[in-house]
Amino acid sequence: MTKEQLSQLGKTLWGIADQLRGAMNADDFRDYMLSFLFLRYLSDNYETAAQRELGPDYPKTRLDDRRPPLAFWYADNAADAPEFEKQMRRTVHYVIHPDYLWSSLYERARTQDTELLQTLERCFDYIENESFEAAFKGLFSEINLNSEKLGRTPAERNKKLCTIITKIAEGIAQFSTASDILGDAYEYLIGQFAAGSGKKAGEFYTPQTLSTILSRIVTLDSQEPATGKKKQLKSVLDFACGSGSLLLNVRHEMGANGIGKIYGQEKNITTYNLARMNMLLHGLKDTEFEIYHGDSLTNDWPLFNEMNPAKKLKCDAVVANPPFSYKWEPTEALGEDFRFKSHGLAPKSAADFAFLLHGFNFLSDEGTMAIILPHGVLFRGGVEARIRTKLLKDGHIDTVIGLPANLFFSTGIPVCILVLKKCKKPDDVLFINAAEHFEKGKRQNVLNPEHIDKIVETYQYRREADRYSRRVPMDEIERNDYNLNISRYVSTAEAEEEIDLDAIHRQLVAVEATIKTAQAQHNTFLKELGLPLLPDVVDDAETCAGFAAD
Repeated sequence: MTKEQLSQLGKTLWGIADQLRGAMNADDFRDYMLSFLFLRYLSDNYETAAQRELGPDYPKTRLDDRRPPLAFWYADNAADAPEFEKQMRRTVHYVIHPDYLWSSLYERARTQDTELLQTLERCFDYIENESFEAAFKGLFSEINLNSEKLGRTPAERNKKLCTIITKIAEGIAQFSTASDILGDAYEYLIGQFAAGSGKKAGEFYTPQTLSTILSRIVTLDSQEPATGKKKQLKSVLDFACGSGSLLLNVRHEMGANGIGKIYGQEKNITTYNLARMNMLLHGLKDTEFEIYHGDSLTNDWPLFNEMNPAKKLKCDAVVANPPFSYKWEPTEALGEDFRFKSHGLAPKSAADFAFLLHGFNFLSDEGTMAIILPHGVLFRGGVEARIRTKLLKDGHIDTVIGLPANLFFSTGIPVCILVLKKCKKPDDVLFINAAEHFEKGKRQNVLNPEHIDKIVETYQYRREADRYSRRVPMDEIERNDYNLNISRYVSTAEAEEEIDLDAIHRQLVAVEATIKTAQAQHNTFLKELGLPLLPDVVDDAETCAGFAAD
């Protein structure tokens, strides 16, 4: 599919959403739209795999019966269905009963079946609890099929659902159903809904351009980035994963088989469900990722509380875009937590360093961490200065990247990317000041491919460039009290042109001589005409002021 076709698919889906959401706000309708798109992908993928599995035995479509062909096979081969489903679990890792395939639901919607709403309820329950080996409980928990926003009565809600499903089915019928295509369309819609949600979007969406920068950085060799990309990442973690787009970007950089396991954590239940759907919709098997619903700051994921060093999870890449300056409740118990004990607790007013230390704790010795944070972490005092100082003295902060303002839907403030490593070679910190390298957009500023390439390549080859990047030795940072304010080290201001005072003086003397010569010539003409002569040129300030007053 070309970029133009993909863009058209995204616009088609967004047009359907915009047309149908009615009284719903963008956040509410997003859950319906994306869930149905997810269901469409699962169904098409399953039917394609079933056709390969059954071969010649796969039934043909019947003009007099609009049910999916797999329904005919189930009707004729009930005794063989359990073995067939066992095989499907081995090949695609899930099963869907024919009654709950998208084509079945579309047929009910097309014919205005009065039982569609109840069928959807059974369908969601089935997919959450029976489709996959490991139950995806609560996957559709945020979709209220009985919401009055769909209609005041069950009949009205059923009719609205029929319309939504029919429009989606017909709107995307002309487009490919491959996972990468629908996955990209899903990402497009998430972005569009994020734009419509304003500040709420910060909870679940990282702009693709920033995701690309982080992904390209953490997939490079951590010790020798100039040698290129790592061949394999055993695991990657995003502890504030939102809809999962950042994790998927890392996977895209490494290729489908380049990552052993993807780990994500998300506190918001809606975006947690989005992330799980997003993983599956992009073709990941349920064994290839683990997304946990919980609070990273309190570290309530049992997997991350393993104290045995031999068993403790260590990830080759850690990426994150946590909430900026998030207010939290640091307690005495957290002060003794293994993540914070040696550095200190971030202040109550801003959990930025708490998020950073959480992720850094699970970074492997050969790994790279890239995290998006507000600029305040670079220079704020108090306990944040102590945390920053220890990270610098221990040689863990590798690169500081300053980005342009207004890149996010949720905030206009400029942000930075901190790149951290457990074991870094250079005894300096690379500063990249990319604050003025962007294209101005209508609502948000945009990083174009050339801007992204310049940032990544500067990091990769540790290049220095005037007014853009510089390798700053640790002793200079120490003299600045471990303040990392980027403009201290890389100023984007253009140096004022040096003034040669001797040359200026010579120019003024020459100008004065020219004036006197011209005045003398002018007085000659005035004298011949019998007119008053001009006074002599004066350069005394008081005399000049007197003439001006006259």
